[in-house]
Amino acid sequence: MSDDFMLDTDDLERRMNGAIASLRTEFASLRTGRASASMLEPVMVDAYGSSTPINQVGTVNVPEPRMVTINVWDKALVGKVEKAIRESGLGINPQLNGTIIMLPIPELNEERRTQLTKVAGQYAEHARVSIRNIRRDGMDQIKKAKNDGAMSEDDQKIWEGEVQDLTNRFITLIDDQLETKQAEIMQV
Repeated sequence: MSDDFMLDTDDLERRMNGAIASLRTEFASLRTGRASASMLEPVMVDAYGSSTPINQVGTVNVPEPRMVTINVWDKALVGKVEKAIRESGLGINPQLNGTIIMLPIPELNEERRTQLTKVAGQYAEHARVSIRNIRRDGMDQIKKAKNDGAMSEDDQKIWEGEVQDLTNRFITLIDDQLETKQAEIMQV
């Protein structure tokens, strides 16, 4: 390989790891029939003029396997938190008890499980697209270096192979995580 060109594969790998971390966060928000505080992470509340995560306006607890509670610190925000949960698409009906919002997690029926596996598939596809975009950035850097005369054609093939191997590794990781999540959702 040429000494003139060094592709920052660590940067590409760091960016691809970011796409995987984002996918994990999205997967955590999908209900599997069990209560989890992480399922509320993507829900944002319009509080004090800005979009704020629920865990910054109240305490999120899981007192039982099928119940999540949110103890809202500011009484004025209780309605906004309830509205944010209703509009989030989680399919949960909040119940108010003063400043505490209770979220009973209903049993998932077969139709809802199938819908959730499709949503998980969409999340995985978004992650794959992110990985492919990062791959394209790496390939563009290689092509630019080749066009600038900083590397030979053989070196170009070697670098492109490295970027493709990295991409394949992360795509496989996404597919494995999707398979695991879909199995978890379909488990009764």
